[in-house]
Order: sequence, then C-alpha cells, then structure tokens
Amino acid sequence: MPKFAIVGTIEVAPGPRDQFLPLMMEHKARCLKDEPGTLQFEILLPHDDNTKVLFYEVYRDDAAFDVHRNGASFARWRQETAGMVVKIYGTRCAVLDERNQ
Repeated sequence: MPKFAIVGTIEVAPGPRDQFLPLMMEHKARCLKDEPGTLQFEILLPHDDNTKVLFYEVYRDDAAFDVHRNGASFARWRQETAGMVVKIYGTRCAVLDERNQ
C-alpha cells in the first residue's frame, strides 16, 4: 500500500496568523511524536499572502491518516484555533516510489 500525502491550504482570519502559527507548530510536534503513522509534517508560509498557511503531510498509509484525522491532537488543534480558521482544503495524494509507479 502506498504512502498517503495531503497537500493543503488553511485560510486564516485576518489578524490572528501570529497567534495561529505557534498552535500549528505545537500540533505538528504532537503528531510527529505521538502518531507513529505520521511520517512528515511541513508548514509552509507563502511569501505573498499572509492569510494562508500551507501544509504538506505524509502518512504511512490511508489508515494512518484516519488515525491522525480522528485523533486527540487534531481535535485539540481544532478547538484551540476556533475562530482563527476560515477554511481548510487539501488534495489527497498517493506518494509514488519505485514500488508503485
């Protein structure tokens, strides 16, 4: 089964990005520490748009992503960032390697 990745965008309400980013970094650290199926979690800041935060996450497989999505860290992050997030959208991807081309 191929690795699973998600590439996404979070639209942040005007103003609170400085408050939002530390919460995002804490969420990243928790996921990498506590979720064995979370392999990579990158947070990206566009140079030309301070209302968006992009992310790139890699999971062992689809099931590991489900664990993440339904897990304690994501629930905590959603609660902590309530009112800061306007919209989240992403693209689910299979990670190609020599075994699954």
